[in-house]
Amino acid sequence: MKILEKIKNQISSNNIIIYMKGSPNNPKCGFSSKAVKIISYYTNKFVYIDVLENENIRSFLPQYSHWPTFPQIWINGKFIGGCDIIVKMFNNGELKKMINNKK
Repeated sequence: MKILEKIKNQISSNNIIIYMKGSPNNPKCGFSSKAVKIISYYTNKFVYIDVLENENIRSFLPQYSHWPTFPQIWINGKFIGGCDIIVKMFNNGELKKMINNKK
């Protein structure tokens, strides 16, 4: 499948990728906004994909990740989860360690 290869390439080519609704400067949901703020606390070196502008990715990614909602955060090729999970990781220090441990 073309879309699966595209997703795999996006994930493997970027240390941090956020599949979100909107953009970091114009998030279209509160969860996406919060996720960007948390990641941005540690780094501005991340890539985002607006799933509202990419219907194929929005439709297929939940099947690939086994996660039904957005945002979806991937760090160093590993699926981390959504907003609630990175809030928890931010609060307990895990997120900082993960972001600082680049590929």
